[in-house]
Amino acid sequence: MTLQAQALADRYTAAWNQPDATARAAEIRALWTENGEHYVREREVRGYEQLYVRVAGSYEKNVLGNGFRFRAVADAQRLRDVVTFHWEMIRPQTGEVLATGFEVLQLDANGKILVRLPVRGRVSWRGKSLRP
Repeated sequence: MTLQAQALADRYTAAWNQPDATARAAEIRALWTENGEHYVREREVRGYEQLYVRVAGSYEKNVLGNGFRFRAVADAQRLRDVVTFHWEMIRPQTGEVLATGFEVLQLDANGKILVRLPVRGRVSWRGKSLRP
């Protein structure tokens, strides 16, 4: 684990938990480049406005709607312009891990996210794989 990579992973996942829309938008602007790209399955998101909608939708469904929280696992690594880490979605009252995933972020020269790369890997929900 590298400290800078872990700090980015922690900030990235914290943005998905941020209840204040203005603070969430500010964090997205701080983390991402203006034309940053986020891919998940067939969905493509580009630029601040679409990133706001993507993160807000996840917040409303998972955090506000169900009371879950996202957290980065302490395994972040950086090699040149790529940071990787695992995340967990938990039930805060018990710490039960409900879902897990893996992030691959490509950064620009200033350390801002250019692309959240699509990863064909396992995402699990309550211990069951959602994708092969």
